Amino acid sequence: MSEGGKGREYHHGPVAALRRIAFLLERAREDTYKVKAFRGAAATILPMPEADVVAAVEGGTLTDLPGIGASSASVIADAVRGVLPDRLAGLEEEHGGPLTTGGHQLRAALRGDLHSHSDWSDGGSPIEEMAFTAIELGHEYLVLTDHSPRLTVAHGLSAERLARQLGVVDAVNQHLAGAGFTLLKGIEVDILDDGGLDQTDEMLARLDLRVASVHSKLKMEPDAMTRRMIGAIRNPRMNVLGHCTGRLVTGNRGQRPPSQFDARAVFEACAEHGVAVEINSRPERRDPPTKLLELARDAGCLFSIDSDAHAPGQLDFLGYGCERAEQVGIDAERVVNTWSRERLLAWANG
Repeated sequence: MSEGGKGREYHHGPVAALRRIAFLLERAREDTYKVKAFRGAAATILPMPEADVVAAVEGGTLTDLPGIGASSASVIADAVRGVLPDRLAGLEEEHGGPLTTGGHQLRAALRGDLHSHSDWSDGGSPIEEMAFTAIELGHEYLVLTDHSPRLTVAHGLSAERLARQLGVVDAVNQHLAGAGFTLLKGIEVDILDDGGLDQTDEMLARLDLRVASVHSKLKMEPDAMTRRMIGAIRNPRMNVLGHCTGRLVTGNRGQRPPSQFDARAVFEACAEHGVAVEINSRPERRDPPTKLLELARDAGCLFSIDSDAHAPGQLDFLGYGCERAEQVGIDAERVVNTWSRERLLAWANG
């Protein structure tokens, strides 16, 4: 690591410095409490007049403000004085480079991301912060897919809460009009034990796109799991089969073996009903496993390369999924989030 940023000029302001630090920490999957310190500090100074921030820096009173500790105060002070903060310089060097060695051509072809979470369910940031970061990453669209009601541990959205969220999405899009970006209305809906979807058909019909995933009874007997998944795939509201095996291969949540099911039958059903198989880009998931990814490829499936982001910096995980898709020879035309927004929505609601 370099000796830091001292002496190097910085002209983007303290809010940008704090947001970039948080983004890089999230991208590197660092502890949430570290991220919150910087996002909280950014939220504190964002509405303040610039003169008041400068006065707090010069008066040494930044840490008297809510949510600002010694570390974030140091970042703010450096940025106000036009100096690259040490913390930002170190993170850029350690975590600012490419996440993968491959998949770059496919990543450049992606127009958006179909699976993301906000603080309305188990994500860590407000809807608008997720949208702003998606724009900064060059997305043309982002589908907001907070959890459905049965997943209480993740604060899943009831029909009433989901309806309120749709109004917030409309407000965000109105605010972002002209940015060349659309926040799309979606859900990550639980696949119930009998293959039903955990939300009313009326609410599902109001959405732009629907990801459906198994989150419970992952050790269900294989024949029953197969029937469960195919039942959901046959539902005309379903568009994307999320993290199909539910496995975890690394990370602070430990490891979890994949669910067992007749993958060939499931993927043939996806191909028949026009349901995309998600390539979940989270490093701890790598789902589907490579052999199943090849099976889905050979079955003629469509794919969706998604971040499953629970924080803004995790929206950059798409590169991991693109590298895996490239390694098994999946053509970009079969990846639905390389499509234009209009084509995507026509497919999702055809």
